Amino acid sequence: MKRIFIEADLCDGCKNCSVACMQSHAEGIQANVYFLDLEDTANESRNKILLDGDGAYKPIFCRHCDEPECVMSCMSGALSKDKQSGLVLYDRDKCGQCFMCVMNCPYGVTKPDRATRSYVVKCDFCADSGFDPNCVKSCPKKAIYVGEA
Repeated sequence: MKRIFIEADLCDGCKNCSVACMQSHAEGIQANVYFLDLEDTANESRNKILLDGDGAYKPIFCRHCDEPECVMSCMSGALSKDKQSGLVLYDRDKCGQCFMCVMNCPYGVTKPDRATRSYVVKCDFCADSGFDPNCVKSCPKKAIYVGEA
């Protein structure tokens, strides 16, 4: 099963991965990052880069856990673990907006959308582009990569 792996010591905090994620999931945008409105709350990243107290960058990505707390706490069945790919998938139409998944994600990755706070935003491994994550392709330092788990 493929997963995104992180080598945090290589991360320089450029946030190319976050912008690539935003562009990948923006609706109605040309396949060009120059048209992406970074101030539009509808455009948001499914990952984040934090700066710790020592000045080191910490990329935070969905780990598509083996036993995902988000899935186990989802009462509506909107989150599920795909047995074939191993990915944690989200069905927006089933979401009851209780945000138990947000409260139970041990990594703080799953979150309500910023614009309406009516659905969950989480990594889908760029399913629309053949499970070839744009965040990985955009990292100039190769701090994030896809590997077998």
